[in-house]
Amino acid sequence: MKIKEGYKLRRVCDSAIVVAVGKAVVDLNGLVTLNETGEFLWSILENGSEPEELARALSEEYSIDAQQAKTDTEDFILQLKGAGIVE
Repeated sequence: MKIKEGYKLRRVCDSAIVVAVGKAVVDLNGLVTLNETGEFLWSILENGSEPEELARALSEEYSIDAQQAKTDTEDFILQLKGAGIVE
């Protein structure tokens, strides 16, 4: 899975904001902001990654329990899917 073409992460006043460009502008309703961990996962998803790899990277980067990393990653992916940002 990876971030769909047309979605970019931009830093605005110390906030990480997902913006749509090109044809994707029509599909994004609202504003998506990411916290530090969301920004970390986004950077991995830009190149494509499976949920298990994301959870492992999150667990290693933030020294959290593997099960908690899996749950957090699943929640993050569901939110991105709900916004139509990942494929």
